[in-house]
Amino acid sequence: MHLDSPDDIPDSHAQRARDRRLLTRALKASVGFVLLLVIVFGVQGMLDWRPLAVRPGEWSGLLGLLTAPLLHGSPEHLIANASALLVLGSLALVVYPRATLRGLPLMWLGSGLGAWLMGAPGSYHLGASGVTHGLMFLVFVLGLLRRDRPAIAAGMIAFLFYGGMLLTVLPQEPGVSWQSHMGGAIGGILAAFWFRHADPVPPRRRYSWEIEEEQAARAELERRETFEPPAPHDVPVLWERPEPPRGVVLHFPDRRGARGDER
Repeated sequence: MHLDSPDDIPDSHAQRARDRRLLTRALKASVGFVLLLVIVFGVQGMLDWRPLAVRPGEWSGLLGLLTAPLLHGSPEHLIANASALLVLGSLALVVYPRATLRGLPLMWLGSGLGAWLMGAPGSYHLGASGVTHGLMFLVFVLGLLRRDRPAIAAGMIAFLFYGGMLLTVLPQEPGVSWQSHMGGAIGGILAAFWFRHADPVPPRRRYSWEIEEEQAARAELERRETFEPPAPHDVPVLWERPEPPRGVVLHFPDRRGARGDER
């Protein structure tokens, strides 16, 4: 099943240049965000980062909704999230640039809200893993909703590399904020439903058998219109049979009345 879309456009030099610009822009955005995380992690060791993390159930911990995705607890934590952001962020921005930018606030804030609402009191939640889960669910759900070839390919790539994120939204191991994973995933799903039409459907290549089927259907329709007689109620009436003349009605006297008069 596919969505209706225009015929395939030629692979022109302008189209190839546009694709390269889109890919370059997506890579630059993903690399730039990862560099920002590296810089924040370098400064983080010199500051008290706890007020900037999400603290569940505390009103002062709501500040972490904006700052917690920029913080990380260890170099391994940073590397894991940075690699996922490079792959999923670039993939999402190439295939769905508008939906990704519009849905990023939902995934960002959803990650912190999930930790703030469902996290254990007294704990600290930080890291961009909720955003990475949101990107993965955004790409995967959009592939199911749109069903065009680039969307399906992007969903399969995301599932191939990070399909395990479908399970890490549930409690897996201590010390891992599954609450922020779930919040980011919910934000990605909502963004996929709300912004699934934000990016235009790409041109779809029409294969030879599709063209042959259309030509055969058109020829069959023309044959029916040319050789088959129309329906009876569609045939115009050119001659009507005249009705035969009716006879004369004779009225006979009542015999019972006549016999009574003779007496």
